[in-house]
Amino acid sequence: MSSAGKLRFDGRVAVVTGAGAGLGREYALLLASRGAKVVVNDLGGTHSGEGASQRAADVVVEEIRKSGGEAVADYNSVIDGAKVIETAIKAYGRVDILINNAGILRDRSLLKTTEQDWNLVNDVHLKGSFKCTQAAFGHMKSQNFGRIVMTSSNSGIFGNFGQGNYAAAKMGLVGLANTVAIEGARNNIFCNVIIPTAASRMTEGIIPEVLFNELKPHLIAPVVAYLCHESCEDNGSYIESAAGWAAKVQTVRGKGSVLRPSLDDTVTLEYVKNAWSKVTDMSQAKHLNSMAEATGYLLEVIEKLKAGGGDAVEDTFTFDNKELITYALGIGASIKNSQDLRFLYENDADFSAIPSFFVLPGLLLAMSTDKLVGSALPNNQADFTNILHGEQYLEIADDLPTGGTLTTTGKVFDVMDKGSGAVVVTNCDSFDESGRLVVKNQSCVFVVGAGKFGGKKNPIAGVVPLLPNPNRQPDSSIQYSTSADQAVLYRLSGDRNPLHIDPQMALLAGFKTPILHGLCTLGYSVRAVLSQYADNNPTLFKAIKVRFSGPVLPGQTLKVDMWLEGTRVHFRTLVVETGKEVISGAYVDLKSTKAKL
Repeated sequence: MSSAGKLRFDGRVAVVTGAGAGLGREYALLLASRGAKVVVNDLGGTHSGEGASQRAADVVVEEIRKSGGEAVADYNSVIDGAKVIETAIKAYGRVDILINNAGILRDRSLLKTTEQDWNLVNDVHLKGSFKCTQAAFGHMKSQNFGRIVMTSSNSGIFGNFGQGNYAAAKMGLVGLANTVAIEGARNNIFCNVIIPTAASRMTEGIIPEVLFNELKPHLIAPVVAYLCHESCEDNGSYIESAAGWAAKVQTVRGKGSVLRPSLDDTVTLEYVKNAWSKVTDMSQAKHLNSMAEATGYLLEVIEKLKAGGGDAVEDTFTFDNKELITYALGIGASIKNSQDLRFLYENDADFSAIPSFFVLPGLLLAMSTDKLVGSALPNNQADFTNILHGEQYLEIADDLPTGGTLTTTGKVFDVMDKGSGAVVVTNCDSFDESGRLVVKNQSCVFVVGAGKFGGKKNPIAGVVPLLPNPNRQPDSSIQYSTSADQAVLYRLSGDRNPLHIDPQMALLAGFKTPILHGLCTLGYSVRAVLSQYADNNPTLFKAIKVRFSGPVLPGQTLKVDMWLEGTRVHFRTLVVETGKEVISGAYVDLKSTKAKL
């Protein structure tokens, strides 16, 4: 490289502490060779901090001068940081660069570390770096320029046997550097951390010989020198370097786990225990750049807790007329009924979706054992064998499309501990390609065996309530026969839970044979309400709320009893063969009614 292309430090004054040997010497020599005026600081003691000698600093100064550079020696302890910096000011009138490199070792196991061992190591590494930085900072601020390097260690990052004092000091330097970087930024004072592994008088006898011989200090010096150059824009970085290699090091934080469903709940010891695997999961860890980012996420958690919700997840749902027709067939629509043609033939002038079809996008997301329901519970205690759909609310927010892709965002809204199991309430909103909100879903799922985690028992505000049926005979009733293959057909719409087709899975869930989907029964009920009170016009449908109170076997007959009150149709659904109620506390809200006579 031509001299014109080399990075230079002409006009800059650098203070390098502990520069009498090892890494400090290499930093001083390199900076001087690139035009910097260097203050070579070294107390001249042993690596354990004993004794003092001017020779170490003098030798390096002489090397620099022989090579045509400028340097002066400083023999002060870094604990007297003001004196170190004063040497630079007296000699050169300014200080632009400070490399806090001085250090000693007093390795002892935890039980054998004396107070003197602790104080000496922390004084030189941590306090010494602070005092020198504090003394230099004002000069750098007045110049509107400064580059500061703190020296940490892998012992500080990872810990090391027998180095409790040293590791504490080195990790303390990371915290100090973070703050200096923040305070200096607006005055073009950048502070970074070097994490070197090099052969030196401090590491001799600690690092294996075969590695020690390859860890040349001069291979790290260019990395540190670059951190000190005006062209380097890093501030607050931690750079590890050894043997001609360097990498940025970052601290990361996992996604973590909310330990209570809402602000109305408290954190229990049992819940912490059960959620611990999520607390310690680092699979979604990310680096946070500032305290503001760290606290910002916590504020998001608080806002979600206020709403009773956890972290949002997202999924897409693509459909066209084929899916709409398959769904209609799955809930019993037939060309035997001429009014059903609009749900079965894509070229019909009034081709439409049966509104309850739009339960599916939210359901497929909500029932996902790894996204919402499972993630809401300690230790992900949810799978196909122990999930029961308890309640469902669907609200139509805008005109329903007959095809396209919906993007659904979902979150856990509430979690209740019912002892024998847990109730997980999820809210899912589905948007079309233009961002228009199309439908809102709220699902309540009962997870068998997932209770007794210390949670609350009652729902928070916002869980859509059930309503009792009016205390009178139904205003109307409609019956529908299901087929033995009804569940097989309904599965094609996307709810592939094996409970509805696999005999073994049904037995595991406590049923003698596979049962019909609760949402299939809901679909039949919606058809009854539309037929009786909306002239089969799906645009009049607004919302539905149901509780699934009993199983239906494919082939059984459904009876839907209805009560009309204004534009609200209360209903219940029973199995004719047994007389048992299978949908309870249910109602449909219509925009207007057109009752059959």
